[in-house]
Amino acid sequence: MSTPNETLEEILDLAARHFDVSRDTLAPDDDFFAKLRIDSLKALELLSRLEGHFGVELPDWEMQGVTDFRTLSERIHARR
Repeated sequence: MSTPNETLEEILDLAARHFDVSRDTLAPDDDFFAKLRIDSLKALELLSRLEGHFGVELPDWEMQGVTDFRTLSERIHARR
């Protein structure tokens, strides 16, 4: 099982690849909506990809209000 930091790094790597941005521009506490310039549909696309990658399912109620990579990572790591 990976550590919380490893999960966070994987999320940042996957988000950078998925949205074709430099990994160096993404930080754990970034608001991914603002940083990636995405809307809620693109965020759902990212979430779906992350759920598949990590083999978890994140209920909608648990994701409400989550906008930064660190919190997203914590939620995913808790379900692994």
